Amino acid sequence: MIGTLYGVGVGPGDPELLTLKAARIIRKVPVIAYPAPETGPSLAHRIATPHLPSGQVEIVLRMPMSAEHFPADTVYDRAAHDIGGHLADGRDVAFLCEGDPFFYGSFLYLFARMAAEHRVEVVPGVSSLTACAAVIGAPLTARNDILTVIPAPLPDDLLADRLSACDAAAIIKVGRHFERVRAVLLRLGMIDRAHYVERATMDSQRVVPASAVSAESVPYFSMIIVHRRGAAFRL
Repeated sequence: MIGTLYGVGVGPGDPELLTLKAARIIRKVPVIAYPAPETGPSLAHRIATPHLPSGQVEIVLRMPMSAEHFPADTVYDRAAHDIGGHLADGRDVAFLCEGDPFFYGSFLYLFARMAAEHRVEVVPGVSSLTACAAVIGAPLTARNDILTVIPAPLPDDLLADRLSACDAAAIIKVGRHFERVRAVLLRLGMIDRAHYVERATMDSQRVVPASAVSAESVPYFSMIIVHRRGAAFRL
């Protein structure tokens, strides 16, 4: 019997935002795998911890989390080999992924290595995008609005082009790029409609206007949501 690899979205931070299916799967599998920084705890594992039984085999993918060193190919290659061994022996494996596995999720790098030769099932999770909209209390889109997801590391001119062409935008991976992004929003006259969220749904969550944020305090897990009308429900 061959095991199944599950890519399980564990949501944005609140352990209660795991789906029923995600909680059921991570409780039943004998092996779990998850990404972690080179030192320190794993956020994905911390989110899932209330739902995990004791005694599971753990495969920890320790890797540099900085953009210039991600994805860490050798780490994913080794993990694919180790996970493949468990699957070949008939053991199911659940890979814990923050947010949703296929929305900028770390699982996609493992999926690319394993889907062709192994049975893989993706379990969707609550994404940071919808979580941030919920904690802001602002709908992302309405009617025929076009929503654009924009990575903050894009060059300034491209950021401006994307923002100018959309009705609503979610700017992700803000972190050290915040000051650049804010300058572009100021130039486009959109800063007063921009909401800043960091660590959505976690105990350390913060929600403030983008104009009121100190650039030195912006973590990687942050997002700016902006709508051209100010709010999606306005005409």
